[in-house]
Amino acid sequence: MEERYLTARDAATMLGISLPTLYAYVSRGLIRSAEIGDSRHRRGYVAEDVQRLKNRQDVRRDPETATTHAMHWGMPVLDSALTRIADGALYYRGREVTELAMTRTLEEVAALLWTGEMTAADEIFQAAPPIALVRERLTRLGGDYPPLQRFALALDLALHDDLAAYDQDNATRTGASILKLLAGLLAATDDVSAPIAQIVQRAWLPERPAVVALLNAALILCADHELNTSSFAARVVASTGANLYLVMQAGLAAVQGHRHGGHMLLVEEWLSLVATPERVRGQIAARLQRGECVPGFYPHRLYPAGDPRGKLLMRLLAEHFPEHPAVQLAQQIAATMQAISQKSPTIDFALPVLCLALELPPASSVALFALARSVGWIAHALEQYQSGALIRPRARYVGE
Repeated sequence: MEERYLTARDAATMLGISLPTLYAYVSRGLIRSAEIGDSRHRRGYVAEDVQRLKNRQDVRRDPETATTHAMHWGMPVLDSALTRIADGALYYRGREVTELAMTRTLEEVAALLWTGEMTAADEIFQAAPPIALVRERLTRLGGDYPPLQRFALALDLALHDDLAAYDQDNATRTGASILKLLAGLLAATDDVSAPIAQIVQRAWLPERPAVVALLNAALILCADHELNTSSFAARVVASTGANLYLVMQAGLAAVQGHRHGGHMLLVEEWLSLVATPERVRGQIAARLQRGECVPGFYPHRLYPAGDPRGKLLMRLLAEHFPEHPAVQLAQQIAATMQAISQKSPTIDFALPVLCLALELPPASSVALFALARSVGWIAHALEQYQSGALIRPRARYVGE
């Protein structure tokens, strides 16, 4: 049975109900079902729907325990009109993300998430950050800082002069200024008048303008992902009334953990270790035999059939760089993992492959990811500002 479906018996057992009750739930539209395989008599029941009903049962039976579980991939903990993940697909304000990645700019997607209107992009992104001043101050500090540390330092330096950041009515323009600032730092340029994907392309790959569309698609795919850890951290900070620069610091702190954006560094390291397609099976076998996961191929709870972001980016890489050794290596890894465990590459795998194909500096994947996810952090902050609510959950005491 396909991973996103359960058998009737498994679904009924999971819910603690009889088969007739299960069929009644289906008839009422609470659980979707579909024919599986070639047989009309073989039906599957959508696992996501069954889990949703079970979560509701758990809340009614034991509200305190259910609330605890909600913090670990459980029931939704707050309302949001930004991003929806359902049926193995990702949507920004109701628009399918893989389609946006192929047809829109990052600025348009940012405007969509921040205001609900893509047409607002031109007005919002008129902001001109003090990139030259910030870069000069960073130079005075000295030190060869990694990209995300440079981001954090630059945000502190820029806030010093940006009094408009304390005015929440000006928040979208502040967000656009921050995004341009980070793009300029990543590309090591003071000219941030172009679209963000083009800023990065001109600095890193000036002789290859054709990769702008590829970079733009990658950034859009990573722009938001509902209440992931860094976005939730950003949202909590925003709920205190903190300005967007401080919100961004929270997101940057969280994204660097090895269970979040930092996982891409593990992917980069492992790809360099494997090195050639001939070594793929042996290196995968060694990790699995040690009880370790293969970086970039963890089972994603929200995508039982595979991460659509990773699939699209891998397909685009195959189209743009069919002969590149890094892409061929990645394809061999993906094919081997599919044959062994039916696991597909996540975005955490595909983005480092993109950086290798473009021959970008080490750790560029995490920097690109943070730049893209800044769009989501700002969107969550803006939505939290509008709610006016302080996020302050309670802890259930279990000590002496």
